[in-house]
Amino acid sequence: MKDIFIVEDDTLIAMLLEDMLGDLGYRVCASAPDLERALATAKDSEFDAAILDVSLAGRSSLPVAKLLDERGKPYLYATGYGSAPEGSAGTLPVLRKPFQLSELEQAMKRLTEA
Repeated sequence: MKDIFIVEDDTLIAMLLEDMLGDLGYRVCASAPDLERALATAKDSEFDAAILDVSLAGRSSLPVAKLLDERGKPYLYATGYGSAPEGSAGTLPVLRKPFQLSELEQAMKRLTEA
C-alpha cells in the first residue's frame, strides 16, 4: 500500500500531509479539495488508500467514505473535530488534527492492518 488519495479542503494541511506521507515512504497520487472532486476521484482513480478530512467546507465527507467502502478501499479520517462523522464505520482509524509525523505513521499502520 503506497499510493494515497488525500481529501482535504485546507491547502496547507494537504501540502503538509503530502510531505509527511512522502517522509514515510508513501506517494500521494491524487488529492481533492472539495466534495465534488473527491467523489469523482474516489470513483474513477486508482489508489491504495485514502485520508479524508471529515468536513469539506462545511460538508461531510461521508459520501466519499461510502463510495470507498463500495470499492473496498481502506481509508482513515483526519479531523479537528475529534471523531469520525456520524454514520461511518466505528473501527476506522481517526487522526486528530493537529498531528505529528509519528501519529500519522501509527494511523497508517493501523489502516494497513485493518
